[in-house]
Amino acid sequence: MANQYFDDVFTLTLESRTKDLADNVSENNALLNRLKDKKKIRPITGGSKILEELEYGAGDAVWYSGYDTITYSPKQLFTAAEYQLKLCAVPVAVSGEELLKNMGKEQVLDLFEKRIDNAVKTMKNQMSKSIYSDGTGSNGKEIGGLGLLVADAPTSGTVGGINRSTTGNEFWRNKSTSIALTPDNIGQEMNKMYLSLTRGTDKPDLIVADDTLYSLYEQSLLPQQRFTDPKIADSGFATLKYKGADVIFDGGQGGHCPENHMYFLNTDYLYLRPHKERDMKVIEGSRLAINQDAMYKIIGWAGNLTMSNAALQGVLING
Repeated sequence: MANQYFDDVFTLTLESRTKDLADNVSENNALLNRLKDKKKIRPITGGSKILEELEYGAGDAVWYSGYDTITYSPKQLFTAAEYQLKLCAVPVAVSGEELLKNMGKEQVLDLFEKRIDNAVKTMKNQMSKSIYSDGTGSNGKEIGGLGLLVADAPTSGTVGGINRSTTGNEFWRNKSTSIALTPDNIGQEMNKMYLSLTRGTDKPDLIVADDTLYSLYEQSLLPQQRFTDPKIADSGFATLKYKGADVIFDGGQGGHCPENHMYFLNTDYLYLRPHKERDMKVIEGSRLAINQDAMYKIIGWAGNLTMSNAALQGVLING
């Protein structure tokens, strides 16, 4: 099938939708939506790894008087976390028979649009699911999501090339608490977690919960006045407030927050790092099947979810 008209229409229809695709993916997930609003989606332009610089040491401060000696001992104050580039693709295909049955400019466009709409939904759902992954999916080819960055067991495993179990790497461990939760004690446990993640003006700004923990928190508020964020609610997310942080429900049908989990996130230190040339874009080149009467295009994404401070992230588990 070598009809250049169809190939051009297919390609242009896909390329004209790439920005919408990227926007739809970010708006389909509360965490990605927050990162987009805070301009924490930072494209990379190349390199075999994605680096996040970490400030984990402290210099020397001394009180002195007169001609006291002020000494300085060189210290390592900075390091870096290294994240792998992960790739995801959604193919869009149309057969020669389908094109013959949908001749005419409008009909061809309708066919392409429907296939592209399906690809958009597929990519949205995959990214929303992978945001919670531990990076082991698809034989380690999936991005490392909250299951890796804000782990249930933060004293083990390697994140960004840094071994959390090694003495001296305590700064790279998130907070994790597992306890039986009820409407009577969830407020108290949320308070403990929130305070443990507060450092001056640094504090959690987004709390993401599954069905169970969102419901427990909502039940605990029944005697009280509820507060919501109209901006977040207008984006389609069920939301409540806790000490200024948005409490988001990511469950129900199509929700992917792990069962009995509530993540306390400081999104100042979380980033989505897509590759500039693969941020929900059509991978270049025509793909005509060798032994099929069919045309293929591929929507591609490359990058990873990264973190530059683990100690200010936490997870509360209903155990």
